[in-house]
Amino acid sequence: MATVHPFNALMPSPEKAPKIAAVPYDVVNTEEASELAKNNMLSFLRVSRPEIELEEGINLYSDEVYQKAAENFKRLRELAPLKEDPQSSLYIYSLVMDGRRQTGIVAAASVDDYDNEIIKKHEKTRKAKEDDRTRHILTLRSQTGPVFLTYRDTENIMEVCNNVMEEKSPLFELMASDGISHEIWRLSPEEIGKIVEKFENIPSLYIADGHHRAASASRCREILKNQNSAHRGNEEYNRFLTVIFPASQMHILAYNRAIYDLNGLSEDDFLKKIQEKFKCTETNAKKPVGQCEFSMYLGGKWYTLKPSFDISTLGVIEGLDVSILQDNILAPLLGIADPRTSNRVDFVGGIRGPEELERLVDSGKAQVAFSMYPTTIEQLMQVSDADLIMPPKSTWFEPKLRDGLLSHNI
Repeated sequence: MATVHPFNALMPSPEKAPKIAAVPYDVVNTEEASELAKNNMLSFLRVSRPEIELEEGINLYSDEVYQKAAENFKRLRELAPLKEDPQSSLYIYSLVMDGRRQTGIVAAASVDDYDNEIIKKHEKTRKAKEDDRTRHILTLRSQTGPVFLTYRDTENIMEVCNNVMEEKSPLFELMASDGISHEIWRLSPEEIGKIVEKFENIPSLYIADGHHRAASASRCREILKNQNSAHRGNEEYNRFLTVIFPASQMHILAYNRAIYDLNGLSEDDFLKKIQEKFKCTETNAKKPVGQCEFSMYLGGKWYTLKPSFDISTLGVIEGLDVSILQDNILAPLLGIADPRTSNRVDFVGGIRGPEELERLVDSGKAQVAFSMYPTTIEQLMQVSDADLIMPPKSTWFEPKLRDGLLSHNI
């Protein structure tokens, strides 16, 4: 069963929170981070993407980058200031995007639960990214970016959350530049007890986003455990920062594909080959309306693709939309055998809409693009329960949590 722990969150003063809060480090590149942090010395991107203060083109994994992260973290703790909550608490984190509210619990999850598969995974991690986050955590001795978890709504945790949100004022209340509101509440000891007890009845938690942060927390625990001759198992490094949302509130957007070339095929030949396995109809629709349907942009036109083969016999992984596209078009027709390593495919988050796909193709950067139907949260959990791995770039979650509001010192 799942274990969640209260912790003494490192947090800014409420009046400084809007300047400090920043998007996660891995949804922006260096140039985008630099632009977002421009003229804002309190932006947490100066901690999560410290290369923006160093010479252009610096190796992102160099000693200087981690040293700058530590310097900026220390400076931010003094200037903001960032202070540890004197109360060991659980917190509520609620976001509103386009009128839709999503509310979760901020807690320190158990590394043991992660290692023992109570916290389930659905993605492979890359060693370079694990190394980076492990070193970042160890250098700062703090987890500054939460792992995004979800669970099946078997326990009415939201009843406690709703009562708190109705009766108390939030610790923080801010509107981000992208129009998403972020609010955080602190729970009382009595409320914490109720939440902890309810999670003890939940058999599994699922990583929605943050596989590298979770894997890095496990690696950090092993390193710090080996350095601590008096290790007891209840040290803060045995836990990691999470925000845990009920599955019913999760919002997954599509992760679209843009392909740079047609693998030597003409547009007409490519269409003919697609029609061997798919019903292909020219349309004005830029997004599919259901699973196992694809919208394709080619030569300035949109097409709807529907499999003409039997999909009912496909397995958990093979039946995912991203797998159907990969196994029947990207690999056999376009020669993209491994989308993880191919430099001929671009993955476009659904938040950018089909207009970004049109731009890529119309500009000549891409030759064809596919607008996908989103993977469902139930599919994600089915894959995780089966101990399987989703194809790369299967999910894009919105809204994004903000770094810097609540950190977990270890």
